[in-house]
Amino acid sequence: FLLQMDLRLLLIATLSAVLGGGWAQQEGSICIKANAQSCGECIQVAETCGWCSDETFLTVGESKSARCDDLESLKKRNCDVAKIENPRGSISIDENKPVTNRKKDVAEKLKPEQITQIQPQKLTLTLRSGEPQTFELKFKRAEDYPIDLYYLMDLSFSMKDDLENVKNLGTDLMREMQEITSDFQIGFGSIVEKTVMPYISTTPARFINPCTGNQNCTRPFSYKNVLKLTDKGDEFNRLVSEQQISENLDSSEGGFDAIMQVAVCEEQIGWRNVTRLLVFSTDAGFHFAGDGKLGGIVLPNDGRCHLENNTYTMSHYYDYPSIAHLVQKLSDHNIQTIFAVTEEFQPVYKELKNLIPKSAVGTLSSNSSNVIKLIIDAYNSLSSEVILENGRLPEGVSITYKSICKNGVEGTGENGRKCSNISIGDEVSFKISIESQKCPSSGKAEPETIRIKPLGFTEEVEIVLNFICDCQCATEGEPDSKKCFEGNGTFECGACKCNDGRIGRLCECSIDEVRTEDLDANCRKDNGMDICSNNGDCVCGTCECKKRENPAEIYSGKYCECDNFNCDRSNNKLCGGHGRCECRKCICDANYTGSACDCSLETSTCLAKNGQICNGRGTCVCGICKCTSPKFQGPTCEICPTCPGVCAEHKDCVQCRAFEVGEKKDTCERDCSYFQLIKVKDLNQLPQPTDQSFSLAHCKERDANDCWFYYTYAIRNDTKEVYVVETLGMIGPAKFLLFSNMLCCLLLLLCWEFIAPSSGSSPPCIFCSSVIISYLLCFGLTGEAELVS
Repeated sequence: FLLQMDLRLLLIATLSAVLGGGWAQQEGSICIKANAQSCGECIQVAETCGWCSDETFLTVGESKSARCDDLESLKKRNCDVAKIENPRGSISIDENKPVTNRKKDVAEKLKPEQITQIQPQKLTLTLRSGEPQTFELKFKRAEDYPIDLYYLMDLSFSMKDDLENVKNLGTDLMREMQEITSDFQIGFGSIVEKTVMPYISTTPARFINPCTGNQNCTRPFSYKNVLKLTDKGDEFNRLVSEQQISENLDSSEGGFDAIMQVAVCEEQIGWRNVTRLLVFSTDAGFHFAGDGKLGGIVLPNDGRCHLENNTYTMSHYYDYPSIAHLVQKLSDHNIQTIFAVTEEFQPVYKELKNLIPKSAVGTLSSNSSNVIKLIIDAYNSLSSEVILENGRLPEGVSITYKSICKNGVEGTGENGRKCSNISIGDEVSFKISIESQKCPSSGKAEPETIRIKPLGFTEEVEIVLNFICDCQCATEGEPDSKKCFEGNGTFECGACKCNDGRIGRLCECSIDEVRTEDLDANCRKDNGMDICSNNGDCVCGTCECKKRENPAEIYSGKYCECDNFNCDRSNNKLCGGHGRCECRKCICDANYTGSACDCSLETSTCLAKNGQICNGRGTCVCGICKCTSPKFQGPTCEICPTCPGVCAEHKDCVQCRAFEVGEKKDTCERDCSYFQLIKVKDLNQLPQPTDQSFSLAHCKERDANDCWFYYTYAIRNDTKEVYVVETLGMIGPAKFLLFSNMLCCLLLLLCWEFIAPSSGSSPPCIFCSSVIISYLLCFGLTGEAELVS
């Protein structure tokens, strides 16, 4: 079934490309964009997508893909909630034993398989595409947890002194490890090198005793399992004491061959399902994949056990393992590695440690005297950190981790996989999310199993994944239904699911029967380049217009060339809110016109006080007066700032407000507050008509003292403004006469100054003073006039 669905999807995609460059990109939600042709395809698009299985849901001309939409949109489009297919994922915990609270000093000793450090142990996840399922995983370090330790030692000649110190390692290490666990096993293995040139000398004499001089050495070998894991420390000491040093030619050793065999030969080594430690002790570097070519060995290491009589027999046949291969096998067998190496090779093995998870490097003294402390420190370092890893994930499945460590410290990304500084008895947790982006490519929704485990531990979580690849209503489908054009499809979930080679809403079109050029011609308007105006899909030679995220927005027309949402706007409203959009043009309501229906035909707003439209001096355009003469202003063209009589009309108010004189001096505040007054120094500072975008009247009026005063009157933005020159000016002839009289007065005063003493007459002060005061008043020098008075 799923295979047919995938083939049909591929067929539709291929046809789309032939028809002119693929399906037109849908706008709106991701559900609509997917152009899903069945319920199963729809629910795989995203977790927010649902399918309306109501048979009567679609309107005429709508494609099947319109059934797939986000849930809220389907409800708004009046799809019965009971008819919306929207399956959800789930989590089922199948095995959930609590973590073990175990004490070392209790009488009852639990077997390793009775100890639980990770919870839960088994789950079943049902996954829908795009919908993550999240669960919590707990980890707790159990006290007195069993430990297996295998000591792998380089027995090349340079390690002769080290061998003497390792001979008592068994009992000494047993005694120290009792502080950590009461269940401890130890084993021993030794390495030298591949038994071919140029790694060793193959001459008969040197092969029997590869050491020079009087040294008695054992013949070279690749790897020997000397002692299977045991709880007898004295047995370890006895067998190690019997070991002899050997020799090889090159400086690097074949340690990787031995590590691989220790990891994969579980039965021969005696590994239990407990904490597994491998201590590799050496004072040299290592060979890895590719180095075997020097000895003519080209076959890659097969990662299998090849121990016969506890000896690795295929060193001459298989190359050294690669680092990646070694990492995989150590992880698969839950082995934590401790590299006990001399200070000279610390940098090399620290780089190797960065490539091998759950490994440690310790500095070995020149004679291995500190080996026990090194092992204890390395074990404490390794066991205080938990790192989760998962097996291979199925295609399209992803996993994310979030750690909640000691003291509430959280980690995400790669740090979400691990917690550090964990002591015995500490409990940490992880939030694990698993998400599927698609159904298995096999076309079958078969369960898949993945495993998650802490590195270096044998316990693991088994997770069974089930995939939701189709809707429940698909199980009730009617194959070869009469509702699907001559039985060319299965009627399921309210729509036809077409058989291979058929397309169309009712599977009415055969791909083989319809020529591409015919489809193109029927779906192109005026023989243009665009198929369905780029707003729809060409199905069986007929345009099916695409859907918008907003159901109220619709593409229409034979070529999907029309829509009801791309008309002109006014005040951010489609058709100004006074019309409807049809095929990208506004159809205006009564009394409105214009491309955006923003022009009102109502004239009541243009009536002047005299009942005339715009006072008879303008036209009413969209409810607003457009005055035909620039002299007239205002909403109804009734204001004329420059008409005759304006200056005389405002003279008394300007005089009383600017100079506090005139007929309205006593009622100025009541009668003359209707304009804004601005005083200027001289005539040059008055506004000029050429500088203004509004009508302006220049006024020159005479006061009771025959002095001129100058001002302008204008209406700007419905505000009346008056600019007035703050200095009065005399009328020309009067000014000359007054000035002449003042000169005469001054001459009389001077003459009297010389004549009066002899004649005894009084000077003409009254006449002269009045002349001078009048002169000063006309020039606005009030203070000086009062002084003369």
